[in-house]
Formats: sequence, structure tokens, C-alpha cells
Amino acid sequence: MTSTESGPEVVSAPLRDAATVVLVRDAADGIEVFLQRRVKQMAFAGGMTVFPGGGVDKRDADADLAWTGPDAAWWATHFASDAETAQALVCAAVRETFEECGVLLATDADGSFADPEGLADDRQRLVEKSLSFAQFLTARGLTLRADLLRPLAHWITPVNEKRRYDTRFFLAAMPDGQRADAETTEAEVARWVNARVAIDLWAAGKHFLMPPTWSQLNYVSGFSTIDELLGADRVIEPILPDVTPGAGLAGLGFPGSDEYFRTLGDQQPPEITL
Repeated sequence: MTSTESGPEVVSAPLRDAATVVLVRDAADGIEVFLQRRVKQMAFAGGMTVFPGGGVDKRDADADLAWTGPDAAWWATHFASDAETAQALVCAAVRETFEECGVLLATDADGSFADPEGLADDRQRLVEKSLSFAQFLTARGLTLRADLLRPLAHWITPVNEKRRYDTRFFLAAMPDGQRADAETTEAEVARWVNARVAIDLWAAGKHFLMPPTWSQLNYVSGFSTIDELLGADRVIEPILPDVTPGAGLAGLGFPGSDEYFRTLGDQQPPEITL
């Protein structure tokens, strides 16, 4: 932070590109989403309930990989980026989903989904970053399925945070025959929850949702089926919450913030243990 004659001036941390995937499935009572509660020791969003996702690995931009679906230029148009960044974001979305919950949006030569359980060693190497995502796909003869993703939202961490991410949110339907698990050191709880129930649990103080997570759950809960959700047109506009200095979470302004804080009540974010 620096100071000027008019008062303190916030020097914002650099932005890092990130991808988050809202993994969904149909259920008898409506659409369910896969949510994780991050361990409190995590430096970013510790103790929060989130969707799978994480930062872009610069190797995610490698061009030499098999790809089915909208190309990088299409994603760049929807996510206000250049084509190289867009490819990295799509790769990061698929890679992080595989790393964090074992769901792999990639198919082999005959169009069949790979068996994630047989790729446990590769999954661990990806987590350790000793293997790049492009190397993994190529070695296994797999094709990234960009056609199974949909653009959902674009949120930018407020300027007053120590760690800042330029995050694109993706939608993806759970592939048949795969299973989302909790085998990640980043989460202490991971499970499928009805989107509306997840919001109700938050309002009841059972878990804590950051504004971007709350916003996507609200959106998803407005649909009855996956087909309706994935087929809906959506204009993606970057959201950078306004900040009232010194007001903490309550000082954020974003689309829907009045409703967010109304239902938040007296809840406070979980204390982070570093």
C-alpha cells in the first residue's frame, strides 16, 4: 500500500489466470453440483465451499494436443482473452477437474471416456507438476473434450486481496460412468448437493460461500434440467467487485450483492490457519 495527499492508495496484487468448473448432474429433486470445502490451511479461500478449480499452469497453453469442440478463438471471444490464454484456461479447467475430483473430460480414439481409476499415477504427477497436461493427453492418446464445457462467468478478485485471480467459470455435465471423489489434499469435504439446497445451507450458516460461488449456485438453481442449463444463452461480462476500504467483506459491491448480504446475516468467513 502507498500513500498520497488524498489518503492511502491500494496497490493491487498481480492477477493470475484461473479456471473453475461447475460440475453438474440431474437428480430427482433438480440439478446437483459438486462442491468441496477447502481445508483451512489453504492460503486462498481456506475453509470456504467452492467448485473444483485452480490456477493456470503456463504449460496449459501448449498447442500440441488433440482437441474436440469449440477452438481457442471461440473461447477467447466468450472470455475476453487472446487465443493462447483461452486454450490455457480450457486446459486448466479440464486438468483441475481431474486433479481435484478425478473426473476427466477427455476421450480415447473411439470416443470412449478414459477410466480415471486407471490413471491414478498420472493424476498424482499432474498435481505434483512433474507432468504437463498436454504430455499426459498425448502419452495416453486422449482428446480434450472442449465440447463438453460451456462458458458460465468471469470474476476478478477484488483489488484489496493479497492473492488475486482472473477466473473464468465453466459448466460441465458429469460424464456417464465416471465418479467424482474427495481424493485431494485441498478439500476436507466433497459431495454432490442440490444447487438450491447449497444456498439454503449457506443461509443457515452450515458452510460459507464466496460471492462468485453463491452467484453461480443461484444461476444453476434457476434451471430444472442439465439440458436446459447447458442450452441457455449467456453473455459473459467480467465482474470486478467494488471495494469500500476498511469495510471487509461487507464493503463489496457486485451484481446481486444486496441479496447476498441480506441472506448472509451475521455470518463471518471462516478463520484461516496458516
